[in-house]
Amino acid sequence: MYAILETGGKQYKVTPEQVVEVEKLDFEKKDKVVLEKVLLFADGDNLEIGRPYLENVSVEAEVLAQVKAKKLVIFKYLRRKDSHTKNGHRQKITRLLINKINKV
Repeated sequence: MYAILETGGKQYKVTPEQVVEVEKLDFEKKDKVVLEKVLLFADGDNLEIGRPYLENVSVEAEVLAQVKAKKLVIFKYLRRKDSHTKNGHRQKITRLLINKINKV
């Protein structure tokens, strides 16, 4: 059993008892989250595709942590101009534990 859900403008394939890192959600640690933007649900031979979302399927998850991702280095360089800049960025992410996929 798996589902494809959308959060933070990205799509994730999730299964029960899986840990997923998504764009930052405004929840505290150990909060329960219900994600309702499910695009696809598959259970064995059954496959349901939403247009755009499935109304009878939701995903229950628990927030494990609010962390920062690995640092990205942005280096810009212009040849023969004696110009270069070095910047960094760390994206804030939420680590979720998928508890179960509900189908009504």
